[in-house]
Amino acid sequence: MIPFNPADLITILPELVLLGTTCAILLIDLFIKPSQRNITHWLSIAAIALTSFFVWRGAPELGQVVTAFNGMFKHDGISVVLKQFVLLTSGLSLFYARNYMRDRKLLIGEFYLLILFATIGMMLLVSAGSLITAYLGLELLALSSYALVALNRDSAISAEAAIKYFVLGALASGLLLYGMSMIYGATGTLDLVAISGLIGQVEHPGWLAIGLVFIVSGVAFKLGAAPFHMWLPDVYHGAPTPVTVFIGSAPKIAAFGLLYRLLEDGLGPMSEHWTLMLAILSVFSLAVGNVFAIAQSNLKRLLAYSTISHIGFMLLGFVGASPAGYSAAMFYIISYTMTATVAFGIIALLARAGFECEEIDDFKGLNQRSPWYAGIMAISMFSLAGIPPLFGFFAKLLVLNAAIDAGFLWLAIVAIIFAIIGLYYYLRVVKVMYFDPAADDAPVPLPSDLPMRWVISLNGLALIVLGIAWGPLIDWCNRAFGV
Repeated sequence: MIPFNPADLITILPELVLLGTTCAILLIDLFIKPSQRNITHWLSIAAIALTSFFVWRGAPELGQVVTAFNGMFKHDGISVVLKQFVLLTSGLSLFYARNYMRDRKLLIGEFYLLILFATIGMMLLVSAGSLITAYLGLELLALSSYALVALNRDSAISAEAAIKYFVLGALASGLLLYGMSMIYGATGTLDLVAISGLIGQVEHPGWLAIGLVFIVSGVAFKLGAAPFHMWLPDVYHGAPTPVTVFIGSAPKIAAFGLLYRLLEDGLGPMSEHWTLMLAILSVFSLAVGNVFAIAQSNLKRLLAYSTISHIGFMLLGFVGASPAGYSAAMFYIISYTMTATVAFGIIALLARAGFECEEIDDFKGLNQRSPWYAGIMAISMFSLAGIPPLFGFFAKLLVLNAAIDAGFLWLAIVAIIFAIIGLYYYLRVVKVMYFDPAADDAPVPLPSDLPMRWVISLNGLALIVLGIAWGPLIDWCNRAFGV
């Protein structure tokens, strides 16, 4: 039995704050009318903001690692950075959701509660110091995500996407759990730091190799890396757009945290094996993502394949198994999620009752009808493509440099080739907005939700600011990994 230490409660205070406020919102939502759902909306955003404050206040000293519950929970510089951006992107998802969900009569308390519970799962996941904590956080995130995708019960596409997500997600969870059981059977412990120390003393290293293969496969599914990407285009397409905003952003940051905790903290001594596996996954992801995206006419599916290619780029930072590489990968996943929220947010902004604005042709002539939001969408496309001086360019530069420093020059060349191929489909969206004639010259009927319009504008402009002044963020990432 693990002895109780009151100091452990201080370490997990942000998670307790978010759990407590989520339970309070659950009770409050029971007693409000559907027309008063704005109360739930603003309380949920306030809960995320309050949790972010406690994460910041409880940040440990530089290089310090604080553990709780006998090492099962780890609070360090890495978890602080990841939690702050998980909370930020979850909050952005809520801002972009209200108008869309209200028009489709989906603005229900369950939507907010599922996102908040998923956020709790992600916070547990990035602080995992044990296989149990990692799996607990992952399943809390996964179960909430399945329900979010199926939220629109009247949509056959959403129901199909949710079933595919659930079946394949259960398979991936089984792979991951089986891999964890192999690691536990070989080492006799669930603690990640202890596993790392015992790897050289294992009598039957073959069990470790089997466990490693299953763990990498399970995490690759959660990331959406090819060839474990089958669920991603269907889920992005079938889910309500605000749910796609959420699934396409915050969980990717959490999956990065899971990959780091399991591979570096737990299986670091086996890096010569898993770095090659990640390099192969990176090549598959870059190829599948960029080539298949060219054929897409639906913008959400195009961005889904774009996600796969960006996961391939993020994995470039892992192939060297070095702190500098991990820092570059963290910077990259933050850059991607901040950019993806803009792209999906614009889709949600321009959608209205009876019109989803999901097809690329729906953006024809957008510059003539709404120059400001066409510009914001163009910024996100250019950033995803890695065009300077936007945020995404420097993120690509850093992970390519990390791969070259690790001796994977061939992998960096492959990534550059596929990045050039990827320019086509990003520029295609920009071409449609600026050079194709609009079917209707009337101004785009924008939602009356001013906070959403302000936030999405600031989110888009941040891609320019962070592209010019990216130094503080990479310094923060570097300090988290002790670079």
